[in-house]
Amino acid sequence: MKGMLRCVGLSSALFATTVFAHHGWSEYDSSNALQLQGTIEASGYQHPHGFVRLKTADKIWTVVLAPPSRMENRGLTQDMLKTGSQASVMGYQNRSKPDELRAERITVGDKTIELR
Repeated sequence: MKGMLRCVGLSSALFATTVFAHHGWSEYDSSNALQLQGTIEASGYQHPHGFVRLKTADKIWTVVLAPPSRMENRGLTQDMLKTGSQASVMGYQNRSKPDELRAERITVGDKTIELR
């Protein structure tokens, strides 16, 4: 019985750690939305969140997107995030990583997708 309780306790602790590590949205300044426009230099369509590296006029941003299942359900396919594509992103800057943005919305070509 003690062994089972230890396993349950350890599992609960690991789960809580994973949840808090994954959802650090408080790291982003939601009081000031930014609008970026640029060229996609790289992209990833994997869990827990997709991303694009967006080259703007002044720097290269890492833009955190939604999980792949949400992007797919809302019409943002992996093919749309091709290197060289033009994109516009609205989102919130990370407080401690000045080159990172959490995207709320992305426009690629003539299609706008709400991510949150």
